[in-house]
Amino acid sequence: MLVLNGDANYPPKILGHKGHGIDMMRRNGLPVPPAFCITAEVGARYLSEPEATIDAIWDDVLDGMRGLEAATSRTFGRGPHPLLVSVRSGAAVSMPGMMDTVLDLGINDAVEQALAAERTAGFARDTRRRFIESPVGRDAPADPYLQLRAAVEAVFASWGSPRAAAYRAHHGLDDRRGTAAVVQAMVFGNVNTSSGAGVVFSRNPMTGANEAFGEWLPGGQGGDVVSGTVDVEPITALRDQQQAVYDELIAAARSLERLTSDVQEIEFTIEHATLWLLQTRPAKRSAQAAVRLALQLRGDGLIDDAETLRRVTPAHLEALLRPSLQPEHRSTSTLLAKGLPAGPGVVSGRAYTEVDAAVDAADRGEDVILVRNHTSPDDIHGMLVARGVVTETGGATSHAAVVSRELGRVAVVGCGRGIAKSLAGKLVTVDGTEGEVRDGRLQLTAWSEDDTPELRELAEIARRISPLRAHAGGDYPRLVSHSDGAVRAAMASDHSDVVSARPLLAMLAALRLREDT
Repeated sequence: MLVLNGDANYPPKILGHKGHGIDMMRRNGLPVPPAFCITAEVGARYLSEPEATIDAIWDDVLDGMRGLEAATSRTFGRGPHPLLVSVRSGAAVSMPGMMDTVLDLGINDAVEQALAAERTAGFARDTRRRFIESPVGRDAPADPYLQLRAAVEAVFASWGSPRAAAYRAHHGLDDRRGTAAVVQAMVFGNVNTSSGAGVVFSRNPMTGANEAFGEWLPGGQGGDVVSGTVDVEPITALRDQQQAVYDELIAAARSLERLTSDVQEIEFTIEHATLWLLQTRPAKRSAQAAVRLALQLRGDGLIDDAETLRRVTPAHLEALLRPSLQPEHRSTSTLLAKGLPAGPGVVSGRAYTEVDAAVDAADRGEDVILVRNHTSPDDIHGMLVARGVVTETGGATSHAAVVSRELGRVAVVGCGRGIAKSLAGKLVTVDGTEGEVRDGRLQLTAWSEDDTPELRELAEIARRISPLRAHAGGDYPRLVSHSDGAVRAAMASDHSDVVSARPLLAMLAALRLREDT
């Protein structure tokens, strides 16, 4: 177990992705609530020896809690100034929403009364409610240290949850590593009107525009924002309400982008007009944004040519080259729902509102559109089999939006109450670029690599550094496909130039194969 105090730079494989981000922010002087991390090695050991593992680290956990008390001038489990903490998972590779989080831990009758005296009775009740609704809160003991032990165990055990296992299987991630657990002092966005929570991206993760993007909920906590169950405001609303805090937040986002050489997704809380950063991680992005952001970061001098091409995967290109809905077909079709564009692209399928029914339909070979009031981590099986996702509530940083972008699913969110019932069973076309759901299976038209300036620029970069230069035409040997096998054979034959139906895909494969050898 390690205390995150800025004294050393530990890698994600030790601290987990979340702990690493917190550690990095603290080392660079950004406003982060005090925290300590129980390492991923402990989390992996817990999977085989649960009780013995927790017993072995418990004295260290108690030391960590004393450190949080000293850093915050608050006391855990008692007044008059109680300390509450969060316990959050943190795998070495980001797995958004797949494992358990416990917030507002340490509250009981006496602590609730102390919070009411220190702040307001309404705040104390709301905070108690939020804890009760957490994974360990409903039957939690009054002893805060027993609550803490139960929360650490729940976070470690959630590594093996069906949703986390399905996510790892989909992405080919190692099942054996386990998760770290971060214990962090709570800060509260639900205190008053000068408080709140949100998520901000240093650049737009859907379009790739070089602009801050995100959402903000006055008087709320982070879980409200990402759940998709409440209506949120655009991040520009924070600028209008608290200009100084907004400026500090955007400056921090830009700083983190420079430090990491990547676009960042940052969770934040504002308590009494004071900004706190809770988490930062590379932003999940659409295929369009992946291409544009890679080229922007290269233009800003943050990454070189080789890294630019690494940031664009074959899956990104395949998504960009899928057929799209043209204006003439959009104008003659019936609009069934309108929401926020959350996962670009266009797909058609039959709308299913229940996860199990969606999975069964996909097993029958149907094209599935998953339509829900909102999605939660338990819906991951349905999202994995769906071609598109539509929700009634939530914004562009909700669970549905973030996970859909991560999975490469077309998504439209926040379409309004009753949409799930009205769409159920219908054959629909979902346009995640425009934020629309239209009636029927509409005709799509495909583009080529040459139709997009960004793809042409990527291809020019690739031809300078790829061991196999691919062209759309010319007097060169023809590459039968852009598969690894075909590209490997061409490279083995000492071809330096080939003709390919997908030149950029072929060159990306060649670069990846060279790095793997």
